[in-house]
Amino acid sequence: MSDSKVMNRWWVVVGGIIIQLCLGAIYAWSAFTKKLESAPFLFSKTQTQIIFSVGLLSFAVVMALIAGNWQKKVGPRKVSIVGGIVLGIGYIIGGLSGSNFWGILIGIGLLGGAGIGLGYVCPIAALVKWFPDKKGLITGLAVAGFGFGALIWIKLTSGFVFGPVNLTPGWAGLFGMGWSVSKVFVLYGILFAILVILGSIPLVNPPEGWKPEGWNPPAGAAASASGGKDFSVTEMVKTPQYWILFLTFAVGAMAGLMVIGIIKQFGMDALITNNVAQEKADIITGTAMGLFYALLNGFGRIIWGSASDKLGRRNSIVLMSILQGIMMIAFYFIGGKEIGLYIGAAIIGFNFGGNFALFPAATADYFGNKNVGTNYPWVFMAYGLGGIVGPILGGKMGDAKIWMWAFIPAGVACVVMGLVSLMLRPPSFDKET
Repeated sequence: MSDSKVMNRWWVVVGGIIIQLCLGAIYAWSAFTKKLESAPFLFSKTQTQIIFSVGLLSFAVVMALIAGNWQKKVGPRKVSIVGGIVLGIGYIIGGLSGSNFWGILIGIGLLGGAGIGLGYVCPIAALVKWFPDKKGLITGLAVAGFGFGALIWIKLTSGFVFGPVNLTPGWAGLFGMGWSVSKVFVLYGILFAILVILGSIPLVNPPEGWKPEGWNPPAGAAASASGGKDFSVTEMVKTPQYWILFLTFAVGAMAGLMVIGIIKQFGMDALITNNVAQEKADIITGTAMGLFYALLNGFGRIIWGSASDKLGRRNSIVLMSILQGIMMIAFYFIGGKEIGLYIGAAIIGFNFGGNFALFPAATADYFGNKNVGTNYPWVFMAYGLGGIVGPILGGKMGDAKIWMWAFIPAGVACVVMGLVSLMLRPPSFDKET
């Protein structure tokens, strides 16, 4: 492989990050939840979270049932382009639906989630093949844009204000300019389609048998712990390792997605209860999600991914899950103070982001690099499960004004699965190779 060809693998990283910046729009949902509770929408907290949950479930199901196998057959570029178009159409439909709950549910929830599901696995599947020598780091980079994207799309609606720092003085975002939620949905749909198509251009797989110059695949026992043995989906789901990964990812997703969905609503309630003025509480909660959660979510993907190349995937998953559980429980008690809301959002976002670097890398480690594009979507179904339970649990407890019973169960579940993950070992590979 020539030096120029080796350099090309970094263009795949660039394209993947551009794609993920757009797909991360689903994490900007908190920018819309309070608006959707007001006229002309008048949605309940639970309704806002149902739209979010449908998007998350559609994301996971389409990725597992369609995107994984399709990109393996036709390559990642075509599938990613289709994903961008579907995502864009979904947001445009949501915008054109006005205040109709079902229109927004179908457009942004069902179609938007499906578009994300088509596009999401494509950069990961390609980059694991281009970077077998840096799987943790590169999967972290590949999905970092997903976390950082939320910061961009949230702050475009409200202005780039971060606590006392205002990077756009005199500009209060699209909402401040008088844009309605519906118009923002249409604009975002157009931008998503264009940018995902552009990011898909360099998204190709390396030639069969390619490996980085100077790198040789591990042999013997080390191979089974670094993607040297390839399991099919059927073989993978019969292993206990798959179910430990699945359930640990499910509770991690439940916790992180619940906070994304309700941080604006919980933060406003908690701060106002502690005598913070509503206008100030609105700025604080926007900063907690749009800066601290979103930014640390992106960095968490890179840092946890890189750290796992050194600490090991199992140790990193255990540590991340236990820390997340402790922080979820603490967040209920500290979220009524500005600094507490920022700290909680940052740590929860950081750990939540780590899921998206650690679990695809662990899937490649345990079940093979070659089939990660078809295997990981079935691990990622856990995200869909967490996306139903977490946000709807948060919405229900918010409507009932008993936020504590959203945070504590999620935190305990993370700690328990973190401890269970101590049992992770490379699976045996019984079929002839």
